[in-house]
Amino acid sequence: MSERYGEGTRVRTSTVDPDHHTRLPGYARGKTGTVIGSDGVHPLADLSAQGIERKQPVYLVRFTARELFGQGDHTVTLSLWEEYLSDE
Repeated sequence: MSERYGEGTRVRTSTVDPDHHTRLPGYARGKTGTVIGSDGVHPLADLSAQGIERKQPVYLVRFTARELFGQGDHTVTLSLWEEYLSDE
């Protein structure tokens, strides 16, 4: 399975607030970060919770604390499925 986003790519996270399980934290929805690496290919947790297995790339995405929380000078790195990401 090929990866859509390479290291250094700026991405925006989804703003969707699903009625079911998701691994995209609310505080990270609609935010812009930078892909810093790959975290492999894994079943999409949102669907796994419903008994459906569909694998897709997972990316390490770094966000500034200011982007996520409005303040702070540190960064936060999240493992996020490709489904949650779009081009900036």
